Amino acid sequence: MSTAAQPAEPTPPAANGEPVLEVRGVTKRFGALSVLRGIDLNLRQGEVLGLVGDNGAGKSTFVKILSGFHRPDGGEIVLGGQRVSFSSVENARTQGIETVYQDLALIPQLSVFQNLFLGHELTRLGPLRLLNKGEMRKLARQYLDDINVNVPSVDAEAAQLSGGQRQAIAVARAVRSASKILLLDEPLSAMGARESRLIIDLVKDLSSSGRVSIIVIDHNYAHLFELCDRLNIMNGGRITLDVQVHETSIEELTELMVSAYRRQLEEVQNAGA
Repeated sequence: MSTAAQPAEPTPPAANGEPVLEVRGVTKRFGALSVLRGIDLNLRQGEVLGLVGDNGAGKSTFVKILSGFHRPDGGEIVLGGQRVSFSSVENARTQGIETVYQDLALIPQLSVFQNLFLGHELTRLGPLRLLNKGEMRKLARQYLDDINVNVPSVDAEAAQLSGGQRQAIAVARAVRSASKILLLDEPLSAMGARESRLIIDLVKDLSSSGRVSIIVIDHNYAHLFELCDRLNIMNGGRITLDVQVHETSIEELTELMVSAYRRQLEEVQNAGA
């Protein structure tokens, strides 16, 4: 790989040791359409892995398999050294995999602390099991401070926050639920530079702490080069390149993607001839 455009002080690979996640030969079909044709991927502790590919490459289907929404037709998923099978999204969550999509899944009318504890509310002891809002407020403030997420108040409605702040709350909620692996699907979509900076800094802090390993899907290569330690290119339902970020460049990645697109176009044209 060319390194002409690499940074002056390249970032070293973030993770060593055994992978926290291994995907081996995973396949998925929808009727006659083969979407995933044998995905091989690994993710190490505290690593941020960028998943790159054009529309139709299979990225969304792959994320839905890891999140428990789809079940693979073949291959295996190994989590923490143990082979796993996810029967549902909730089952994947209980095993440590959380997904944050670009639509956030926050409830705008609820406060920051209510969104942060959504589905995991704390209650007071007693026959009525009333919500312990005071404790949730206190823990929400402590937790957001701990991961450097700044919001005006934990009592503020989610609708009052900026897009970057709302995304940060969604990420914080996923990490707070003791996830081992965080899947971020277009986390910076339609955000301005200032809002994107908030999420980029949050992801970097989380990965450097080693508390969570992250897979990021983003069409903006500049974001991926700032966020990620390593990149996997997905093309035609397979991982076709696995490279450390400091070993390549945005220009080279763009060239590879354009070349892959041209090959696909030629294959379609030849098949129809």
